Amino acid sequence: MQDEYRTVAREGVHETEVNRSRFLCALAPAATEEEAQAFVARIRKEHPTAGHNCFAYVIGADASVQRASDDGEPGGTAGVPMLQMLTRREMRYVVAVVTRYFGGVKLGAGGLIRAYGGAVGEALDTLGTVTRRRYRLATVTVDHARAGKMENDLRSTGRAVRDVRYGEAVEIEIGLPEADVEQFRAWLADVSAGDAGFELGGEAYG
Repeated sequence: MQDEYRTVAREGVHETEVNRSRFLCALAPAATEEEAQAFVARIRKEHPTAGHNCFAYVIGADASVQRASDDGEPGGTAGVPMLQMLTRREMRYVVAVVTRYFGGVKLGAGGLIRAYGGAVGEALDTLGTVTRRRYRLATVTVDHARAGKMENDLRSTGRAVRDVRYGEAVEIEIGLPEADVEQFRAWLADVSAGDAGFELGGEAYG
């Protein structure tokens, strides 16, 4: 598995104009291929009179799923350059839809490739990207008397506290880089005088 990946910071739209044609690039994070396809369908519905709604998406931290569509533009002039821009920027779990409103001037194959790829690049620059790192999920269990101080200690040492559950005991779910697990185990035993429970879970990105 990849230790980290980049994706878009948020959903948004960025517009560019090339020779009077308008290119609206809508970007969104997408956890699954179904989410990506639903986003494409939504954008198509929002622009029923547009000439083309071309898309590209990359799903998986290892980019295992990649799809692109020219949506009626000449083959290889829209979806492929959009996908190339996403992969060149090492983007993952992301979907891009470029909606084109024709301005009356033909751009030619080279012009289309630059326009569609460029629309995605500019949208990424404008909306911003974030890096998600792989974590091991872990649960720290303490009694109620210690819970507040433990949560403060975890946060003050920069640990990613993901959830706090109150039951007979208090369970604090955290994310740990794999390399820090043993060091954290020792730290926890030290600050809790051996009273805190510690259980490793699965993996997640955060």
